Amino acid sequence: MATNKTDRTPGGTPADSTITVVDLFSGAGGFSAGFRAYEPAGPGSSPFRSVAAVEFDEAAAATYAANFGSAHVASVDIATWDPVPYAGKVDVIMGGPPCQGFSALHRNNPEKPKADDPRNRLWAEYVRVVQAIQPKIFVLENVDRFLTSQEFQSLREATSEGGDLANYTLRSAILNAADYGVPQARRRAIVIATREDLGEPLEHPRPTHSRDPGASTQARLGDEDGASSELLPWVSVQRAVFDHTPAETPSVDLPDRTDKPLGVVLPGPYRTTELHIGRNPTALSLARYRAIPEGGNRHDLTGKTAVVHGVETYLSTPSWDKHRTGSGDVMGRMHADRPAVTIRTEFYKPEKGRYLHPTHDRPITHYEAALIQGFPPDFQWFGSKVQIARQIGNAVPIGLGKVLARAIHERLER
Repeated sequence: MATNKTDRTPGGTPADSTITVVDLFSGAGGFSAGFRAYEPAGPGSSPFRSVAAVEFDEAAAATYAANFGSAHVASVDIATWDPVPYAGKVDVIMGGPPCQGFSALHRNNPEKPKADDPRNRLWAEYVRVVQAIQPKIFVLENVDRFLTSQEFQSLREATSEGGDLANYTLRSAILNAADYGVPQARRRAIVIATREDLGEPLEHPRPTHSRDPGASTQARLGDEDGASSELLPWVSVQRAVFDHTPAETPSVDLPDRTDKPLGVVLPGPYRTTELHIGRNPTALSLARYRAIPEGGNRHDLTGKTAVVHGVETYLSTPSWDKHRTGSGDVMGRMHADRPAVTIRTEFYKPEKGRYLHPTHDRPITHYEAALIQGFPPDFQWFGSKVQIARQIGNAVPIGLGKVLARAIHERLER
């Protein structure tokens, strides 16, 4: 097990300035990749080092292991994982327990997970690990509705007087990744807890970008210290992603390659640049794609026909024609000059959201989705096309993790 040095500076960080991290529900490692991307003194200078990760999904765990060699990766049910060997040896714990039960996508569907879904109880395992290890800071990431859940209320009670984590001070906020330079409008609940012996609790990082160019942090955050700086405009997907992706038609399949980084044979590894893959759409799907303009959606198909296999075919469906309300993202084409919508686990299906390329008549590829999330070109991936898509969609955007890493580093250096 890799651990940090026990020799400490007066500020409480290791003498070698290493900040040790445990990543729970780590997935492919988006959070850890964001922390590693924070390099205050130039390339290779990130002070953060992953010492352990816990991830139940074998493919995601293999991806994590391939990219973070310093970490002991446990592909197990977190309820069976023993955190005691890491007690007192870890500075930061982070993670995002599975959040399907909280998702607004499921709130009106009785066949989907509910608020009492067992997956929502996994936050309690997160608390168990924090209680055992006692890090200086822990960060919990979830969908925005988590902050109105009973589980979050229980977490607040745990950090109140008499609770199991009464020695921590909570700060919670809903952050939009686009406000931090990520080419994706992804709203997430970020809970930060600071151990009380560190003194002043860590606050959420200030936005650096805005939908409204020229806005200031002072105006948006209500600063009392008079500090104000102009925010940059949101980053568009065209500039951040599509200007840098191949023009050729995506492949249908991944290369035929296998390895077993954690003892289980899996497809891979594949570099991010090898993920320029897509579906083999039907002729009807292609006709629909062509009929949808930039920024358009399923409503643009109403009343339109096209010749498909020699037959004049109606492009919409009775269901779409009947439902004129609801999500405008179904069969949606991205706006080139805006951030993407939230990248979910089935981004390769335009019927699931606004996932059509701004100008090409196809859904975005795995490569493009990974770039929207901020993964570097040389990141290594394991799994099938579906497994890798799930890893990409479930990840914390790298840019959001990076700004949280900076805030944590600056706080621990004080």
